[in-house]
Amino acid sequence: MTPAVFLDRDGVLIEDVGYPHRDEDLRLIPGAVEAVRRWNDRGLVTVVVTNQSGVARGLFSLERMEAFNALMVARLADQGARIDAVYACPFHAEAVDDRYRHPDHPDRKPNPGMILRAARDLDLDLPRSFLIGDRDSDLEAARRAGVAGHLFPGGDLAAFAATLPI
Repeated sequence: MTPAVFLDRDGVLIEDVGYPHRDEDLRLIPGAVEAVRRWNDRGLVTVVVTNQSGVARGLFSLERMEAFNALMVARLADQGARIDAVYACPFHAEAVDDRYRHPDHPDRKPNPGMILRAARDLDLDLPRSFLIGDRDSDLEAARRAGVAGHLFPGGDLAAFAATLPI
């Protein structure tokens, strides 16, 4: 089993511009490339876990979300930073699209579903893993999954990562 770093997307890897989904919305957080490369070099599996209620709210399609996530992974890879998997939750209690309406979906943070699914899919060692998020719901999902959680206050992700006991 391998340890992992779980990363929220908006506000941690990319700038949160309010439901980013268009190619022009993709702006990497300062230090994101360097931080991901550091974790890659240390042998950690790097997994994005992201709530994407914009799908449920009808702001963009599931296919657009998947294309945007693929673009983010490709932009990081172009600079030598590997994302091993992306898990996204399009469900929300107030969805305008019935397909995505759920009162408390197990994948929607603060629930730990995406983390637990990644652990099963990728044979991850959760007690040796950690999560970086920018909201209390991220940290609660980590706690519920048995993973250390770290609150990213913004700024340079590589500088923040260097302060962690990892």
